[in-house]
Amino acid sequence: MQKMKKTQVAVLLKQLPGWSVKGGKLHREFKFPDFPHAFGMMATAAPAIEKMNHHPEWSNVYNRVTVDLTTHDAGGITENDFVLAMLLEGIAKKLA
Repeated sequence: MQKMKKTQVAVLLKQLPGWSVKGGKLHREFKFPDFPHAFGMMATAAPAIEKMNHHPEWSNVYNRVTVDLTTHDAGGITENDFVLAMLLEGIAKKLA
């Protein structure tokens, strides 16, 4: 997997409202009604993430899940990061 050019990242970001590039990583903060919904998003996503073998940098504080995506082996954002971002978006929409 190769690191994407900034122009490629900018084009794909238009398809992911709420996401941005922060510190060279795809970044998003999800906000849910409460802790069970926030944690539920993480638990629901975990099996698919493990299957992808592409693990996010994420944290949970009460009703928020903060996600940063990068491909360490490529030294930046790759297509895998966008695939994972879209997966997380789909799960979050079901739980919001």
